[in-house]
Amino acid sequence: MTFSLSLTKEQKEASGLLQIGTFLEYFDLMLYVHMALVLNELFFPKTDPKTASLLMAFTFSSTYVFRPLGALLFGYIGDCIGRKTTVILTMMLMAISCILIASLPTYDQIGITAAWLVTACRIIQGISSMGEIIGAEIYLTELIPLPLRYCIVGLIGCASRLGMVAALAVAMLMTSHDLFNWRYAFWAGSGLALIGSVSRMRLRETPEFLAGKRSESKNDFKLNPSPQKVDVKLIMASFLIYAGPPACLFFIYIFCADLLKQLGQTGHQIIQQNLLISIIEFVILLATVLLSTRIHPLKIIKVKSIFFLFFAISLPFLMTYPLSPSLLFMIQLIGASLILTAVPAVAALIIQYPIYQRFRYTSIIYALARALMSIIIAFGLVFLTDAFGYWGLSMLLVPVTLGFIWGVTHFEKLEGVRLNLKKK
Repeated sequence: MTFSLSLTKEQKEASGLLQIGTFLEYFDLMLYVHMALVLNELFFPKTDPKTASLLMAFTFSSTYVFRPLGALLFGYIGDCIGRKTTVILTMMLMAISCILIASLPTYDQIGITAAWLVTACRIIQGISSMGEIIGAEIYLTELIPLPLRYCIVGLIGCASRLGMVAALAVAMLMTSHDLFNWRYAFWAGSGLALIGSVSRMRLRETPEFLAGKRSESKNDFKLNPSPQKVDVKLIMASFLIYAGPPACLFFIYIFCADLLKQLGQTGHQIIQQNLLISIIEFVILLATVLLSTRIHPLKIIKVKSIFFLFFAISLPFLMTYPLSPSLLFMIQLIGASLILTAVPAVAALIIQYPIYQRFRYTSIIYALARALMSIIIAFGLVFLTDAFGYWGLSMLLVPVTLGFIWGVTHFEKLEGVRLNLKKK
């Protein structure tokens, strides 16, 4: 069965628009992250290596720490007004933040005010991205039927990763012999985001959401696809799964980049290595998404997480070898291949929540998990590795992985119950 025969014209158009929009959103979001080694020197005062590491952590975590605000805002809009309105607003907000970053004066021009302004723009971007990816995933979960639902929703995760790859590629060009002014990248990103937000106006609200709202207004919950009430275990399982990606991403792309810098690698060399890693990560992620048409996605991410657990345990031993760019490349490659992520099982998580509260529950849990974990991993690794050496890596990554595995196991049980009830 092919996509063209399985999806209606409306479903294919919605899938395409949302994938392109998510790509543009994450391109804009990650552009600063991957150029942080260069841009932090422009917007922040010069610092010693230890303070520079903390500054990298701050830059990374500022993207996530205010996401709960975005979850509250867009969760309300998504559940009370509609999914379509949310995905349009998020892209417009990202475009505005990119315009502001492209126009900001540097630290040499206005002093510490530049640091505060660029941080504010990063916060806006974090809030915007919160509503974007959750909105797109919920929209397609409600629009696309099984068995292709897992794959199509998983492609949203692939689009976000592809945006990261594109941001890294542009960052490499920006740092390559000063061929381009970094501001051009943000101007281009803002223009594309504006075009994307306008094109999304063609979307229609999902039939399942409209039916759910009618059901809610009549106090009739029979149309609720969730076989059980939202309980603490469901919330905790979602939280632990959503906490996995920021831990992995920080270690692979930020922590290892800082080590490469300490080994004398230039910003261009570090970005070039991260670009290659991100391309490989994207290819593997895409393969798992396509595989979800044949194997249940919860089984796929559980197997990956078990292998990642062994990797997290072995990290201190791998790092005992003399550090070199090639060794760090190998470590990054293994981590990126096994990265903890809900993709391609996102739809299996989303469908467990009631239609009329789905956006609020999912986005708030997602935001809190990402915000808390980004702070713990970003600052925790700096202090734990300073105190315990590379054993500090396992001290954080192993518990995160165990929590992820428990969360997936819980959703496997819930998915089994839901499918059994549907058969009856």
